[in-house]
Amino acid sequence: MVNPLAGEVEIFLDGRAHVARLTLGALAGLEAELGAESMIALAERFEGGRFSSRDVMAVLVAGLRGGGWPGGMAELAAADLRGGPVAAAHAAAALLARAFRIEGT
Repeated sequence: MVNPLAGEVEIFLDGRAHVARLTLGALAGLEAELGAESMIALAERFEGGRFSSRDVMAVLVAGLRGGGWPGGMAELAAADLRGGPVAAAHAAAALLARAFRIEGT
């Protein structure tokens, strides 16, 4: 069971539930990997609908790794993600939103 207040999101890969969450290290890695000026800039890309499939996959891999999943981009690309691309985009956006959630808001 995931804890949204801890920034967790549930992602189903190949029929199995995984907990994903963005750690501080994962956020720093995402900035570099995606060429984002800042994490706020990356979050704004998602809010404005200006994200790419590569952005989505990078956020999901970072989140899944934060939850203990040992895979990478190749494993995610080969996996059956429940809900397909739309669910993937929603999960990535939820990960970012929960990572930047301010207590009490």
